[in-house]
Amino acid sequence: MTTKSFGEPILRKEDPRLVSGQGRYLDDLGHDALAAAFLRSPHASARILDIDVTDALEVPGLIGIYTYEDLEGRVAEPLPLLIPHPALLNGRTGYPLANEYVRHVGEAIVMVIAEDRYVAEDVVDLIKVSYEILKPVVGIENAKAAHNAVHPSVPNNVSAHSVKEVGDARAMIESAPHKLSLDLFIERSACSPLEGKGVYAIWEEDSQELRLWSSTQTSTGVRAAVAAKLDLPLQKVECIAPDVGGGFGVKIMHPWPEEVLIPWAARKLKRPVKWSEDRREHFISSAHERAQEHHIEVGFDEEGRILGLDVTFFHDNGAYTPYGIIIPLITSTQLLGPYKPASYRVEFTSLFTNTVLVIPYRGAGRPRGAGRPQGVFAMERTVDAIAKYLKLDRTVVRERNFIQPHEMPYDLGLIFQDGRPLEYDSGDFPASMAMLKKMVGWDDFETMRSEYAAMGRKIGIGVACYVEGTGVGPYEGGFVQVETSGRINVATGLTSQGQGHQTVFAQIVADELGVPIEDVFVTTGDTRRFPYAVGTFASRAAVMSGNAIALAARQVRDKALRLAGEALECDPQDLEIVDGIIRVKGDHTKSIALKTVAVLSNPLRYAFDESAKAATQFAVGDTSKPPVPEDQEPGLEGKDYYSPMASTFANGMHAVIIEILPETAEVKILRYVVVHDCGRVINPMIVEGQIHGGVAQGVAGALYERMAYDESGQLQNASFMDFLMPYSTEIPTVEAGHLETPSPLNPLGIKGAGEAGVIPGSAVFASAIEDAEGFEIRRMPISPSELWELRRTMKENA
Repeated sequence: MTTKSFGEPILRKEDPRLVSGQGRYLDDLGHDALAAAFLRSPHASARILDIDVTDALEVPGLIGIYTYEDLEGRVAEPLPLLIPHPALLNGRTGYPLANEYVRHVGEAIVMVIAEDRYVAEDVVDLIKVSYEILKPVVGIENAKAAHNAVHPSVPNNVSAHSVKEVGDARAMIESAPHKLSLDLFIERSACSPLEGKGVYAIWEEDSQELRLWSSTQTSTGVRAAVAAKLDLPLQKVECIAPDVGGGFGVKIMHPWPEEVLIPWAARKLKRPVKWSEDRREHFISSAHERAQEHHIEVGFDEEGRILGLDVTFFHDNGAYTPYGIIIPLITSTQLLGPYKPASYRVEFTSLFTNTVLVIPYRGAGRPRGAGRPQGVFAMERTVDAIAKYLKLDRTVVRERNFIQPHEMPYDLGLIFQDGRPLEYDSGDFPASMAMLKKMVGWDDFETMRSEYAAMGRKIGIGVACYVEGTGVGPYEGGFVQVETSGRINVATGLTSQGQGHQTVFAQIVADELGVPIEDVFVTTGDTRRFPYAVGTFASRAAVMSGNAIALAARQVRDKALRLAGEALECDPQDLEIVDGIIRVKGDHTKSIALKTVAVLSNPLRYAFDESAKAATQFAVGDTSKPPVPEDQEPGLEGKDYYSPMASTFANGMHAVIIEILPETAEVKILRYVVVHDCGRVINPMIVEGQIHGGVAQGVAGALYERMAYDESGQLQNASFMDFLMPYSTEIPTVEAGHLETPSPLNPLGIKGAGEAGVIPGSAVFASAIEDAEGFEIRRMPISPSELWELRRTMKENA
């Protein structure tokens, strides 16, 4: 029998190549290309008065200097607003190069093209820009006050406003036996992939074709955007995502200014051009996430059941909104997690500030979660507050508010980010909580606390739950082809940034076709191989492309069995495929290799090798019929698409036991436990790897990382010397448990897992720190110095 692949912890097929240095990333390409560098604004808000390039013009190796005035046609127009929404009242996007005004430090003003990057950087240093410096808007409070405007056409700095309500939450709170109010805040953090953004473009003058490579999460999106901006036919543009050293959401945004400008320059100069982002550029000109301020009113009964929940929050979207308002939309809809309050009201306001734009960070990277960590922090802090107020166990209050398994599918009465009703497809939250409590020893923790206290040590335990919308549409596609050699080629349009797609997609095909996984080869992110796709984000790759590839493989299987049935003169329903051999069930003497069927599927005139000889017109075929039936195509291959009615919803719960050092207020992690439900698991090793990486980011986001702007809009920690990150020594060993409740929405029954580890990070650490210290934690991340100061203040007030 063919070894089962689906569900097995198979080692990643791509790793030997990557860990041995054989990967090909953007900067490994185009060594002979011209190089680009950018002059970027040193001011958060300013008007450009003059750009003087006189001193730069005579530098040897300079090819060209371009400002906004040099841009032509649609390239000179604002960049697209990718995701419009009725609540987005004042969407604003920037230009490829600043048009009179700059609105954050790092905004590109001048592009320099030179023979190499060193010359380009030297030229940038010689360009002089005169500014009229304007008063910047930094932080949510200043944006709300609106004493100054980021965009003069938006005097109140409000980009979006939304109110959604299920039931009459305020009336329910007013009449509830108990009420609480909370004010919570999560600060900004940043994505920091090992590889920054990058673009490499070649223009073919003879054929009028553009080929570009981009370190992107959506090669098809970049292709379409660049074709539109350069006014080229789509069929004349190819985009390839090479190996990508981390995407994390920052690379789902497209087109970045550089993704437009580098192809534009390549066509203009008729020479290959390349740009690779350096680390400081990434900090000050890419994108951030997180910053939100929440005010919560909640009403509940004696048992801790939530009767009314009213959440008002403000979101800092930075200077522009090219990716719409997906983050606050996700926060507002995913905040409820596994709970079912009797009524719910949420209102959010998204605000412009003179800082780097804010977009979703998802997929495999920091700080991923795309609005969910903020929502989970708000909800889980609320549930903990209820438990503390009623003097109840924190897990008991959660259990009393859980949606029950028999209530699935459960409609929460809201509209999710895909424009579809927010309806959970599957899940067993009570079972997950029972598993988590057993794994972490929740019921025995007080004994552990007493033992540590006797040694003069202070420990605490925290818990947090979440639900994650995954597998967001509209579609993905898959292509499967069997070669006459037995090699199976698989292609899908979405891109890979380290998630293990080459392995999990191969596992799916190997099982569907009954072939060894070693025979399956997967290509992603190449518009030459698969031109239609959406992209890699929102924990969607396995759900979307996985199901599309499975459907395509089933087409191949059906055709192979039909052709084999004709060759073996038997009913296709009596056949099976085992180890690449199609055979009669129960009679293994009648068989034919799958690769031979691939030969038979393609009637040939010329015998160019031994396999082809078996498919020529004098070797095979019924002469009473056409060589290729009217309803068939030559070749053993299939292509299909998966387009879901709605998103799938994964879920999970985290628990952490910490120790807080008395002198320094440092948080030491003693245990970290995760229970996760992503439906049927394709490869548990890869899922656990995703969880482990996410937990590392959750630790970082809760205890270390933040983007620190001063009042003038200058980023104070735009380097790894200043941006505090945990080392591997600060990351715990993760104990993971899997609970599988298959999704009924797709053929494979799977749900996403990409953001599972990070979503409840701030919430679970806040819960544990509060349990250890005894005072409220309302703001994250929290540093040892901040915790120490909180401790001192509480002692003085007591």
